[in-house]
Amino acid sequence: MLYYLFEYLENEYQVPGASLFGFITFRAAMAVLLSLILATVYGKKIILFLRRKQIGESIRDLGLDGQEQKAGTPTMGGLIIIMSTLIPVLLFADIQNIYVVLLIVTTLWMGIIGFIDDYIKIFKKDKKGLKGRFKILGQIVLGLIVGTTLYYHPEVTMREHDKSIITEQYTVEQVKGEDIKSTMTTVPILKNNEFDYGDLISWAGEGAKDYVWLIFIPMIILIVTAVSNGANLTDGIDGLAAGTSAIIVFTLGVFTWVSGNIIFSDYLDIMYITGVGELLVFVTAFVGALVGFLWYNAFPATVFMGDTGSLTIGGVIAVIAIIIRKELLIPVLCGIFFAESISVMLQVGYFKYTKKRSGEGKRIFLMAPLHHHYQKKGYHESKIVTRFWIVGIILAIITIVTLKVR
Repeated sequence: MLYYLFEYLENEYQVPGASLFGFITFRAAMAVLLSLILATVYGKKIILFLRRKQIGESIRDLGLDGQEQKAGTPTMGGLIIIMSTLIPVLLFADIQNIYVVLLIVTTLWMGIIGFIDDYIKIFKKDKKGLKGRFKILGQIVLGLIVGTTLYYHPEVTMREHDKSIITEQYTVEQVKGEDIKSTMTTVPILKNNEFDYGDLISWAGEGAKDYVWLIFIPMIILIVTAVSNGANLTDGIDGLAAGTSAIIVFTLGVFTWVSGNIIFSDYLDIMYITGVGELLVFVTAFVGALVGFLWYNAFPATVFMGDTGSLTIGGVIAVIAIIIRKELLIPVLCGIFFAESISVMLQVGYFKYTKKRSGEGKRIFLMAPLHHHYQKKGYHESKIVTRFWIVGIILAIITIVTLKVR
């Protein structure tokens, strides 16, 4: 909203300083500052409200040290993350930008699903929360919305241009090229690193690419579902999900910046996605909200994010990666989420297999998800979280390095 106000003041009255709001970097910086303030200052008020309403976590006895001390800790803290993200975005971003709209919808949609899940756990006293099939259905619907929008919306384009003419003196408008619809994505490491989903259906003959949505949209649904569930599984000990996610989102912010800048995208030989630079305002606000939430979620946590936060985080990360066409980097960048999810699938699968074979189920890990395995081994959760963060930073660096390693 302030974006439009200062744009009006600049155009009509040439108010000194109003032109600053025309720069994405300035608005991104303001967004991260405001989100940090909202999360740390008003986050405390939300925590006190949750405590007054006795919206506390009901902890299952998993045989972990210190677990009983966490019972009654306020949950639904994801509301802090959602509030601290959306307010700066509404103030500083161009909310007519289709990518910003998609992420606002994602935040609200996944936040509502997570809120319903937490509500059932707390007020209905059902520890299982929202039935899994309804969670999956909600994620599928979101993936369908995102995939359909990216495939059909006229503003979702990439620019074809003659890279040889681009210099620092050229503006986006001066660069010769055409904005085209495309289902291309980035393949890491490879030199010619652009892959078109349409190639997967080209074998069907002429005109087959008209039906590429049959591959593109289901792929989006799969990614949204997988990443949101991965973030949900990672949320198990103080500070783990929020800190890991902040690292991931910051890295996606780097990719967003270069993908939305005609000069950097040309230098790094990556796709220039028209209008995606505006996404940087959302990304920085989201990073600020996650870091601000850590103020209260770091060990010992005074609030838990609940599914309200974890499902929202996973959904947002997935959609950002999809929008900037870096979804194939998710297994590396979101390696922590991936490892947590795989540990659960291996544990459940192996237990069922051995029980069917011998009548006695066996386990690969002491406990799944993976972070509980290390808790069972006697590691303090602060040490586990710090080491997971370090691994997350290493994975983020590897992901950024793929910009040049091909």
